[in-house]
Amino acid sequence: MSRPVAGLVDYDMGNLKSVSKALEKVGMRVRAVDSPRKMRGVDALVLPGVGSFSVAVKNLKARKLLAPVREWIASRKPFLGICLGYQMLFERGREGGRSEKGLGIFKGKVEKFSPSKNLKVPHMGWNRVKRSGSPLTKGMFRGIPDGSYFYFVHSYFPVPQDRGLVAGRTRYGKDFSSCIAWDHSFACQFHPEKSGDNGLKLLRNFSGTVRA
Repeated sequence: MSRPVAGLVDYDMGNLKSVSKALEKVGMRVRAVDSPRKMRGVDALVLPGVGSFSVAVKNLKARKLLAPVREWIASRKPFLGICLGYQMLFERGREGGRSEKGLGIFKGKVEKFSPSKNLKVPHMGWNRVKRSGSPLTKGMFRGIPDGSYFYFVHSYFPVPQDRGLVAGRTRYGKDFSSCIAWDHSFACQFHPEKSGDNGLKLLRNFSGTVRA
């Protein structure tokens, strides 16, 4: 496989342009996926996202993409979730004091950082990722020193019930799961497309897993 095709899920909530450019830079072709039909023939699925948890799930449902995304992941095909696209994989998120239903692929919830005198919310800027987890984790971080910096912009963070999913942790007031890995899939709270050389290396490693 010379240039694998990444299906970039378009549900009007993601910074698709910057993600698309980064994926193309590491040698992938990119196809916008805004319907189940557009998923045909892609080699990997990428779910980006910024903004509201509940609106994102609603938009995916409106485009009839909820079930296809679940089925894609269940079939153990290559998948990458970014920021909100990571948070939605869990059972529930909280916004405005309400509990909102996610995709429910993994058990766990999405919580909000508690602001304090020394902790600004949102968590915005560069922070370290300390690795842990599976062989896929090692593959995704190949060539990236442990504890390297990645770029974050978020107020919420997932709390996976299965600790075996956790591929990396980051400290912001408390330790939180900044990425997870399972089968042929990876999802992260940070933005690899905004994380300079380290982010491009991670995306290049993802492209390598798709080729393999």
